[in-house]
Amino acid sequence: MTDPILVEVLRGASVESAHRGAAVVVDADGKIAFACGDVDRPVYPRSAIKALQALPLVESGAADRYGFDAAELALACSSHSGEPRHAATSAAMLAKAGRSVETLECGTHWPSNAAATQALARSGGAPSALHNNCSGKHAGFVCFACAGDIDPKGYVGRGHPVQRFVAEAVGEVTGARLDASTAIGTDGCSIPTYAIPLTHLARGFARLGTGQGVGPERARAFARLRAACAAEPFMVAGTGRFCTEAMTLFGARVFVKTGAEGVFCAAFPDQGFGIALKCADGTSRASEVMMAALIERFVPISEAEQAAFARFSAPVMTNWNGMEVGRIRAAGPLAA
Repeated sequence: MTDPILVEVLRGASVESAHRGAAVVVDADGKIAFACGDVDRPVYPRSAIKALQALPLVESGAADRYGFDAAELALACSSHSGEPRHAATSAAMLAKAGRSVETLECGTHWPSNAAATQALARSGGAPSALHNNCSGKHAGFVCFACAGDIDPKGYVGRGHPVQRFVAEAVGEVTGARLDASTAIGTDGCSIPTYAIPLTHLARGFARLGTGQGVGPERARAFARLRAACAAEPFMVAGTGRFCTEAMTLFGARVFVKTGAEGVFCAAFPDQGFGIALKCADGTSRASEVMMAALIERFVPISEAEQAAFARFSAPVMTNWNGMEVGRIRAAGPLAA
């Protein structure tokens, strides 16, 4: 199946570029409310499923043992920008388990937030693994291991107990088979990433949003993670970014999480829906517009909220002189 064009990029009044993709909206039983493109093709969800990967941290009691607050739980679900509060919170999580930045195995890069990078460079500092966008998730992995008396060394490996628990949780929630027969890659932060069809990812997020189709303990864990992200949306992404801005604007009505290569997952708890999508060419400018279109279609929002969200649902393109030169818009089935 050829994915349809779902996003168009206009320069002036003419379409200059177009992005194909697939998207699906389902309930906790897997009943499809909307679908376009090849939604059964397995994709690597990458960072879009960090809230599912955080389940063992909560369900095991590790989060309670270390007294994690909403900011720390939200950071465990995050792809953060490496801003000072993000890095400090990652360090604080590790300290509660008696560990330090040296325990992290996610790798090091400069903050993705330009102001944070400039401030760090001006101070003569250098980036550490705390600035890695996945440091919160990895701090959660380390703390889960330490709380269970598991040696965290090598925790990124597919055969390590941490990753076995994570894969088991993700497989159970999505209903996807995650074993030797599944396509497996290595994520940017070095953990395994399993190829999962969009339909299964969406069902997992419908369960995350509603607690339906899972046991009571898991439902409580999901509710706790959702509440943490709604209370601390800055920790999930960072200044000006889609996930933070959407959850700040819509509150608990929308749980949304981006992943690399044009993947997005979301839960609309009030509607009982889970959402998964992928821009075929991996472009985030298109995947954001795709997710924005689905939010506007399925979540009741006010005119004021729609206007505030327009920077994501219908982004304006400007040149280096600040002149408006074009727009990006939803197209095809998403514009219907």
